[in-house]
Amino acid sequence: MTRLIISLTVFAIVAAGVGLLLSGDDDFDWAVAMTLFGIALAGEGARVWLRRSRARTGRSGGSGKDSASQSFGT
Repeated sequence: MTRLIISLTVFAIVAAGVGLLLSGDDDFDWAVAMTLFGIALAGEGARVWLRRSRARTGRSGGSGKDSASQSFGT
């Protein structure tokens, strides 16, 4: 959960910076900033969803001492 909060905070700061830089002399470019943050939010949501679905089914990402023997069926 901490990783999710940290990564979304970093993405929010980067999106705000890009929105500020692209706005120039005009007002803050909310459309660009919110689009970038939305993409980051969707990516993080997909990462969390995949991680939880793998945990429910018992499938790991291939790390661990017995992962090679389990993946090859030996």
